[in-house]
Amino acid sequence: MTTLPARRLLLVHAHPDDESIGTGATMAHYAATGAHVTLVTCTLGEEGEIHVPELAELAADRADQLGGYRIGELAGACAALGVTDHRFLGGAGRYRDSGMMGLETNEHPRAFWQADLDVAAGHLLEIIREVRPQVMITYDENGFYGHPDHIQAHRVAMRAHELAAAEGIAPAKVYWTAMPRSVLEAGLTHFAEASDNPFAGITDLSELPFGTPDQQIAACVDATEQHAAKEAAMRAHATQIPATSWLYSIAGNFGAEFMGVEYFTLAVGEKGSGTGRYGWEDDLFAGLAPDDAAGPTEAGAQRGPDDAESAVVPAVGQR
Repeated sequence: MTTLPARRLLLVHAHPDDESIGTGATMAHYAATGAHVTLVTCTLGEEGEIHVPELAELAADRADQLGGYRIGELAGACAALGVTDHRFLGGAGRYRDSGMMGLETNEHPRAFWQADLDVAAGHLLEIIREVRPQVMITYDENGFYGHPDHIQAHRVAMRAHELAAAEGIAPAKVYWTAMPRSVLEAGLTHFAEASDNPFAGITDLSELPFGTPDQQIAACVDATEQHAAKEAAMRAHATQIPATSWLYSIAGNFGAEFMGVEYFTLAVGEKGSGTGRYGWEDDLFAGLAPDDAAGPTEAGAQRGPDDAESAVVPAVGQR
């Protein structure tokens, strides 16, 4: 048995590298401040591009070994973020990267896009039973930008939440990753004349598959103190994010603010108080009691009145 911290955060991501790009600073921030951070990755990212020429043979249309290699990259990223509890949904290799929407890879028999929703959600429910997170993070209905595995990760996470609610153990709050329109507008303006403009060809924000009105943002996690950890985690995913990536160009221009500030909408739960614009929360646990999740669980064990500071659950570790 292991005693876990009173604050427990669960993140559900589609592929290795998604955690670092979208929520790396948040993960590092909460890990550094003593929360138990659990990362669930739904696929190995087998269909990803390879930006390291000497590893080109690992590609899906060649040796098809990229997924195994990316397990190591993800381990390096988690180490950089200070996250020690990582799981692959259903076990490593249970679900395969589906590739971009509309490709033949969507139909692969192990493609995550083809996963039975209740079976996949059942795998996540097992983790919820074990860790009892108060807060869960995943994507919105469009998977942030429309990738089938991101959409499926959203569906699985939300279905698992429904199943957990039926057992009285659902996370009290569910957040979806988001990008405020004001931030996108600033980027569009800043890079208008840049040679490495990531917005090249975009003249209006409505052309982007993401972007949330600022008033709809619920939380802004300022983890600028963890910007270096996030960048290190991203660099661990070398096959996916080349050293010349525009992500690092933006970081060079905006520094800690770009790498260290992340935004979320609130899909489930009550919004707590916050000091940010429009009352944005600055803490994802805002408004929650020290332990709003039902707590321990081993063969139906019940929490006692003196257990508020921590939850006792079966030992967890790197998977």
